[in-house]
Amino acid sequence: MLVEGWFGKLRLDYNLLKYLHVIGAITLLGTGTGIAFFMVMAHRTKDAAFVARTAAVVVTADMIFTASAVIAQPITGYFLAEMTGADPWTGWLGLAILLYGVAGVFWLPVVWIQARMRDLARHAAEAGQALPRAYHRLYRIWFVFGLPGFGSVLAILWLMIARPSL
Repeated sequence: MLVEGWFGKLRLDYNLLKYLHVIGAITLLGTGTGIAFFMVMAHRTKDAAFVARTAAVVVTADMIFTASAVIAQPITGYFLAEMTGADPWTGWLGLAILLYGVAGVFWLPVVWIQARMRDLARHAAEAGQALPRAYHRLYRIWFVFGLPGFGSVLAILWLMIARPSL
């Protein structure tokens, strides 16, 4: 497929686009799983300094890996739909796009929550105090928001593989 735009002429290869799209999906799932695991495990220690260090790494990983995949997925998906002639607003693909929006609605606040949890844990560690109530409240919200956010990503992956007729 030859695409022309502000970037000039670009020849896109279907297999390369599909490969990049799958890598993006793996990155979303893998980073999401890893972030959730490390945050939960750090939280369970109740050690403010350890939580602060872990949350700092989690926020960085989210900014580098998750954000990159979040940007790449709709771009590669758009070109794949164009190449195959699929209508992106109907059937399984339309549902996947809707779920992508749901995941985003829950992911964006989670990024802010993780950064705030990091800061609260850092301040508690510096003061030699336990994790504050505000941290625990944010952790509960973070955990609850992770369920529909991560669940949406799982559902999208199933839709991409199964391609059910809806």
